[in-house]
Amino acid sequence: MQLVCTNCNATNRVPNERLGDQPVCGKCGQALMSTHPAQLSEQQLPKFLSHTELPILIDFWAAWCGPCRAMAPQFEQAAMAAPNIRFVKVDSDAAPIASQQFGIRSIPTLLLMRDGREIARQSGVMPAQQIIEWANRHLNSP
Repeated sequence: MQLVCTNCNATNRVPNERLGDQPVCGKCGQALMSTHPAQLSEQQLPKFLSHTELPILIDFWAAWCGPCRAMAPQFEQAAMAAPNIRFVKVDSDAAPIASQQFGIRSIPTLLLMRDGREIARQSGVMPAQQIIEWANRHLNSP
């Protein structure tokens, strides 16, 4: 299983059976399977999407957005409850090219990615349990 470190952007190979053993990056020593959402820059996002083999749930947000601030703790709770998904946040103001590339028209917007492709999208605030159910429904569909 390939995992990209959210700290140094290094690609790490971790055996599937060791994913639950709190693997760390071989380059910088940071945890690779954190249960907290990672903040990704516009520069980090392409490599993270193309080299991370686990499903990725991206929260496009902005600091000035009230609904985004309301959803932040829900997204955090969902990340703790779903270790099989990599949860990341992208500040849409700091990442205008990524926001444009993904067609972000409103925030917060969640994008569920698998194998570098978008498989689902949802805008608006959701409670943690609904985030998890929504992601799992799309990940388990053919």
